[in-house]
Amino acid sequence: MAEIIAKDYRLDISNKRILSIVLPISLAIIVPQLNFITNNIFLGRLGEQTLSVAGITGVYYLIFAVIGIGLSNGLQMLFARRAGENKIEAIGFLFDHGKKLAFVFAAFGIAVTWLIAPIFFNYALSDASNAQLAIDFLHIRIWGLFFLFQFQIRNALLVGTNHAKYLIFGTAIEATSNVFFDYTLIFGNLGFPDLGFNGAAYASILAEALAFITVWQIIRFKKIKQQLQFQAEQLWDKAVAKIIFKQSAPLIAQHLLSIMAWEFFFVLSEHHGNQAGAISNIMRNVFGVFGCVTWAFAATTNTMVSNVIGQGLQDKVFILINKILKLSFTFSISICILINIFPELYLSVYGQTEAFNTAAIPVLRVVTLALLLMSFSVVWLNAVIGTGNTNITLRIEFLAITLYCTYVYIVLEKLNLSITIGWMAELVYWGSLLIPAFIYMKSNKWKNRKI
Repeated sequence: MAEIIAKDYRLDISNKRILSIVLPISLAIIVPQLNFITNNIFLGRLGEQTLSVAGITGVYYLIFAVIGIGLSNGLQMLFARRAGENKIEAIGFLFDHGKKLAFVFAAFGIAVTWLIAPIFFNYALSDASNAQLAIDFLHIRIWGLFFLFQFQIRNALLVGTNHAKYLIFGTAIEATSNVFFDYTLIFGNLGFPDLGFNGAAYASILAEALAFITVWQIIRFKKIKQQLQFQAEQLWDKAVAKIIFKQSAPLIAQHLLSIMAWEFFFVLSEHHGNQAGAISNIMRNVFGVFGCVTWAFAATTNTMVSNVIGQGLQDKVFILINKILKLSFTFSISICILINIFPELYLSVYGQTEAFNTAAIPVLRVVTLALLLMSFSVVWLNAVIGTGNTNITLRIEFLAITLYCTYVYIVLEKLNLSITIGWMAELVYWGSLLIPAFIYMKSNKWKNRKI
């Protein structure tokens, strides 16, 4: 036991340490995005309507999925802060309360979807058949929240306590099972029922359940709870719950604003026809897959900034941020160059017509430019999260979303301009996040903040 207690969870700020955290997180992030792409590749064979509705339902599910992301990001920052302070015994209390909060939030998301989603889609979508397709799909898909949230909480524990290398196992199971169940349930292969669009919903739920079971067992068999000195199941402690909620609530609100704005964009895209909606769905996948490493750098920034501040090394924070920025931009510029050289190759995997791909290429070029801006924005924004001042990130997000929604409404609804011009809203969004986050960090107001 003495050897376990003596283990040090404080981090250095070397490039090697940064990459040791980024790489497994990247793999963990890319797998859910690959699941979206896998769904869309299969669903693309069912036609433009299905691909368009898949974009709308996918973003709707993300609205609730990001509640879990906000909760887990707040917990991740707290895990890392306590690890940096070498208060290992506090991590178990945070984890136990996080699990319970995740269960409550999942139940809330399911209830809202069953009661309110039909009203929303029947009002928002111009095509009644699209609305019914979306409602039927989501009444199935939303049950995956129970598994997804518990999976996210455990991933946050692994990242926040420098066990990120284990993330790949749960995500690998999720990826392979999603492909298998998509193949069998959408088209009725290998003796499974032919469920069409709804088959993708069942496939995703099964994949999330298997991922949760896998990471749960990894934590158990690797004795991570013993290493972190977890105690037996804890009684509800208002003080611990208050700390979690104080740090996570602004992040949950921030993520909700972001994804709800994206759903707003997709609804307006649907008003331009199924092709515009389908193109937008594919562009979402570009952000999801090719932005995964950028988001991994963001998560790493959150964890490492919090850990370093916990060690009392505030003077090292900007050195750390600059190292992460260089690595993040290097990756993003490499990916963007490749996509712009071979756009047809990427678009071909969705099995659409040449005319469809021709219409999508200009949008793809706009999106890759936004990816470059994103590589800076998410690092600075997550540096703010790492300081513990999540209220500031919520204010920044509110400003960015207001500008984003104003832009897309005027461009797509009032002026009825092309979907390519509409996607330039991403430049407005990421720029609006970058500038205030940068200004806040440079103000040094965060240096004496305690959590």
